[in-house]
Amino acid sequence: MDNHFFLRDFSRNAQTEGLSDKSINSLAVTKAEHTIDAYESDWNDFCDWCRYHHKSSYPAAPETIVNYINDLADYAKAATIRRRISAISENYNASGEPVENPCKAWIVKEALIGLTRLKGTLQKGKTPIYWEELEEIIGRMDLTTLPGLRDRAVLLLGFMGAFRRSELAGLNVEDIRKYPQGIVVTIQHSKTDQLSAGQQIGIPYLSHTSMDCIHALQEWLTCAHITSGPLFRSFLKNGQVSSRRLSDKSINLIVKKYVASIGLNPEFYGAHSLRHGFATYAALHGVEERLIMKQTRHRSVEMVRRYINEADLFTNNPIDKMFNHT
Repeated sequence: MDNHFFLRDFSRNAQTEGLSDKSINSLAVTKAEHTIDAYESDWNDFCDWCRYHHKSSYPAAPETIVNYINDLADYAKAATIRRRISAISENYNASGEPVENPCKAWIVKEALIGLTRLKGTLQKGKTPIYWEELEEIIGRMDLTTLPGLRDRAVLLLGFMGAFRRSELAGLNVEDIRKYPQGIVVTIQHSKTDQLSAGQQIGIPYLSHTSMDCIHALQEWLTCAHITSGPLFRSFLKNGQVSSRRLSDKSINLIVKKYVASIGLNPEFYGAHSLRHGFATYAALHGVEERLIMKQTRHRSVEMVRRYINEADLFTNNPIDKMFNHT
């Protein structure tokens, strides 16, 4: 069982000594097929995260579970996080092997309690950043500095490509290919790409140069003298560009810094605000569901429809129809 998913055959894996055939058969049908499918989807998400972060999913350390929880908190509801941890725990219980269940560790339980208290119910996730807000942010940036050029490129590429922060941090120069129409960005590793086949995102040129993602990216690379390796990098104490990759946590802090610069509360924003913002802004402009999903690379329509529903609060608002369309 390569992916270590045991729940589909858990009755065979379970310790059945002393149980009758009838009891074993009853164990086999305690979970509905759709429930097992949901558990498998959650388990696969955890495995994808572990693979990307070079961690073992089976066996997993309690610290791995805690870090997974905190990464989920950037975009997932509290209920989603609890369900995924429950699926991981259930799968360990179903293994029938003497492998310790990491979800039973006290630090995992404390992490879930602390996260709920800190974030509340997480019903809304991170607030989306809209295009007009990005324009205001970039209009105030100091683009005569390397940090300003880098951060503009981070924000525009993050928005246009609807990237997860781990995807954005993991990009290399070699992942960008130029074409007459724009660029194609290849994500080598993504949580929705279980076979690591690579995912490609197209980003066309914009006529508005100051907000053109491709222009911003090229200006950063040229001024920073970067020709290969990590696309976005940290700076040394002397202000020079380092060879070290910018971390996903740093990208989160960059977003918070710039939303604060235009008077927004950084507590409600993070790197996921760029991805959320693209999807909601696209929905506001009537972009159809399948095209949004193509750019965001969502496998499920559930989250994309949530973004569309958010946009629909304004696009089909009775107040707008009464007072703005006279």
